[in-house]
Amino acid sequence: MAYNNMAVIQSDAGDDFGAQESLSLSLKFLDEKNARDRSCLANDYNELGMTSFNLKNEDAAIAFYDQAIRFTDDSLRISVILNNKANAYQQKKDYPYALKLYSSVIRQTGTNGSGYARILTNMATTKWLADPRYHAAPELLKALNIRTREKDLWGQNSSFAHLADYYLPSQPDSALFYARAMLDVARRLKSPDDQLEALEKLVRVAGPADARQYFIRYQHLGDSVQAARKAAKNQFALIRYGVEKNKIDNLRLQKDNTEKKYQLFKQGVLLYSSLFLLTAGSVFAAWWYRKRKRRLERQAQEKIRENQLRTSKKVHDVVANGLYRMMSEIENQVDLDKEHLLDRIEEMYEKSRDISYDEPWLSGQDFHTLVSALLSSFATDQVRVALVGNTEALWKAVSVTVRQELYYILQELMVNMKKHSRAANVAILFERHDHRIRIHYGDDGVGIPKNAPHKNGLNNTGNRIKVIRGSIIFDNNAGKGLGIQIAFPTA
Repeated sequence: MAYNNMAVIQSDAGDDFGAQESLSLSLKFLDEKNARDRSCLANDYNELGMTSFNLKNEDAAIAFYDQAIRFTDDSLRISVILNNKANAYQQKKDYPYALKLYSSVIRQTGTNGSGYARILTNMATTKWLADPRYHAAPELLKALNIRTREKDLWGQNSSFAHLADYYLPSQPDSALFYARAMLDVARRLKSPDDQLEALEKLVRVAGPADARQYFIRYQHLGDSVQAARKAAKNQFALIRYGVEKNKIDNLRLQKDNTEKKYQLFKQGVLLYSSLFLLTAGSVFAAWWYRKRKRRLERQAQEKIRENQLRTSKKVHDVVANGLYRMMSEIENQVDLDKEHLLDRIEEMYEKSRDISYDEPWLSGQDFHTLVSALLSSFATDQVRVALVGNTEALWKAVSVTVRQELYYILQELMVNMKKHSRAANVAILFERHDHRIRIHYGDDGVGIPKNAPHKNGLNNTGNRIKVIRGSIIFDNNAGKGLGIQIAFPTA
């Protein structure tokens, strides 16, 4: 509440940005789930709405007013907040909705008192703004009479302002009368903003001689207000600086005391640590030697297993899947081309010979053509394979190593499709966003049964995805197809 009150003072001094900063600090201390904080939350959000309104940000103001209503059950407070919200819609020139809100409020205020006069004034003004032909004077004068009877000077100030605006286009003399009345009340209220508004109206409706005097007063008062507001903002800044400086000084003193205690503690620790190190040094050296020996043995074993796994993965990807792909092509070819078959077998032979090496085999090749050939080779009379987005430009800046890993990933997906999915249609979409490529695979097969174990193929695929720093997501709908999303960076 202290920060809330600071915000009110800052807003009254014209520092709406500073007020919003204080209100944000107030909100940090509050818990929306704590019933005791609800009243302060409602105040904070209502003040944020009014400061946003002052800064001509009506949409933000409306959002804050809605938040304020969430945290209060007080009908009087809700009426005030709804009136503020309606004012924001009026300033947005959404007159129908503003009138709807005013109407809902006026049903709660009754037909008397300052609250009723405020809503009556706002409704009449809104109707007139929506339709300049609307005769708003009776309602504006009725509200003024109520405020005069209630001795509500702030309300009278508002009525005089609205009446001056209303009469300005058609009856300048009446506008002049109410503008002078507003200036008189604003002086009594010691409100520089309202005095400036009244003087601005008088400059517009007074005669040339009087208008010049009013303008001089307007200019002088405006300069004074700006200087006062600047001083107020600086004052708040100095206060905040002083508070922060005191905090920093206290923290510095705490730090100095802590450092002194730490130095004494460190001296004691060093004395006992030296004795302990002399005793434990030989024991630690022996332990470290045995641990290092075991670690080296374990690393050697892990290296052997890693080489075995790499070889197993290559056998699976290069030989097993390659043979399966070749079988699939032979199975669906009516006229078998012996030369082409021999070339494929020779290619498999060469890859098998080099299976223990890590040399990339895609260097210098047209990768999008290879991908197209790979995926299309699984198409048959019973299985349709559709490709979208596999262009030469897609694979620019993708390294040879990443291309090779991805080639085997795609091959594994298609082999699994051929073996298990019983799909009739397969679609693969390639797309690129900035420095990231996404591949969307989908088929209309049986999907992956629940609790199905991951065999070597899927395990290898997961390992390859990690190598290219990518991700893979299975969207499985058992019996209704399978979707797979693959994403990885291009570099």
